[in-house]
Amino acid sequence: MSIAARLSELGIELPDVAAPVAAYVPAIVHAGLVYTSGQLPFASGALPAIGKVGVEVTADDAKVYARTCALNALAAAAAAAGGLEKIGGVLRVGGFVASDPAFTGQPGVINGASDVLGEIFGDAGQHVRAAVGVAVLPLDSPVEVEVTFTLA
Repeated sequence: MSIAARLSELGIELPDVAAPVAAYVPAIVHAGLVYTSGQLPFASGALPAIGKVGVEVTADDAKVYARTCALNALAAAAAAAGGLEKIGGVLRVGGFVASDPAFTGQPGVINGASDVLGEIFGDAGQHVRAAVGVAVLPLDSPVEVEVTFTLA
């Protein structure tokens, strides 16, 4: 099944590629891989929430935002690779969670990204991962996700 067909089956519509907020490109192809820059959970050009997970943002909401970040990464990767069907799978996910010092649920938050990539790519969506708590992220976003994709 094509990736586009799988997205349709899941009821997922990829967003437009988010414009960079600084001096970088959203994604780049190199040596058979597509590397994405860190993606924030932009939806319709805006962040759905700001603040620290465990204080202003719940872990459940942050998990949804991590999912959005992963979809933004897939959109950026597809644009860089020349189309969605050029993406073969997922190699690595790096997740960053702006966290209250007492919050320790970063892995559960980043599962939002991992889960949706697994739903889309099946076995080719299995990946290595980091889920890191940080003091603050750009624009006070609660989450940021970067993904390395393989080419088909």
